Amino acid sequence: MLSTHFDMKDLGEASYFLGIKILRDRANGVLKLSQRTYIEKILKRFNMHNCRSTKAPIVKGDKFSKAQCPQNDDKREEIRTVPYSFVVGSLMYAQVCTRLDIAFVVGMLGWYLSNPRSQHWKVAKKVLRYLQGTKDLMLTYQCTSLLDVVGFCDADFTGCIDDKKSTTGYIFMMAGGAVSWKSVKQTLTTSSTMEAEYVACYEACCHDMWMQNFISALGVVDSNCRPLKLFCDNSAVVAFSKNTRSISRSKHIDVKFYFVKEKVVESLIDIKHISTNSMLADPLTKDLPIIVFQEHVSQMGLLEA
Repeated sequence: MLSTHFDMKDLGEASYFLGIKILRDRANGVLKLSQRTYIEKILKRFNMHNCRSTKAPIVKGDKFSKAQCPQNDDKREEIRTVPYSFVVGSLMYAQVCTRLDIAFVVGMLGWYLSNPRSQHWKVAKKVLRYLQGTKDLMLTYQCTSLLDVVGFCDADFTGCIDDKKSTTGYIFMMAGGAVSWKSVKQTLTTSSTMEAEYVACYEACCHDMWMQNFISALGVVDSNCRPLKLFCDNSAVVAFSKNTRSISRSKHIDVKFYFVKEKVVESLIDIKHISTNSMLADPLTKDLPIIVFQEHVSQMGLLEA
């Protein structure tokens, strides 16, 4: 496609792209993306290449707040000697490219970049220890005759201790692996779980509209032939998205969130309910028990060779 507009030289199949190793198994119809080399590089850079591994970057019950941040110059001086911001920046690139399993904790660590505490530094090192034990995980895609994009959206109501704002998480899957994801703190304060989940649903729908146009332009999937399925584990959100009437308890939700209803009416998006246990976006919004976290990671398409 690009060769019709630019002078280009075909160097054959790509094996590396911006630090991401591309592995193909055409016989079995499998494509894998690995950042093992990049992970080993950052582990060595921060002298963590011989560290003991851990099973999860964050576990159920871990909580962090600004109250933990240094309150005087002496304590701030202590933390200035550690490369906290460099570690978080390095982790950010990994989670953006293939390691969505650390997206939530890396986003949380980013909240304290301006004034971190030793506790936050310990968590950053724990993420490195987690990568030490899981550097062989690869984002894996399987050949399939049905290239549908399926979305999952979730929210952690008032997850932030400091300002009581919720966390949005969404993930889009295709061919057995994640193709797009996000974990971010919401910009507005919601007053119920339903509202927090609806905000997450809106964010996912906006991204879905962009992604459908992008995929259609590639000509790989006819994304306009059927509505995209978006799964949510909150039944009230599913009902509200299909209800054309306003509900008194939700009137203060900004008008832009009626965008979701509009797309449902236009049959561009089909919002369906799913059980919380099957919600793939859960690790993008909150800390989970280790076993549950590991199950979700594999279901996202992060598999070992």
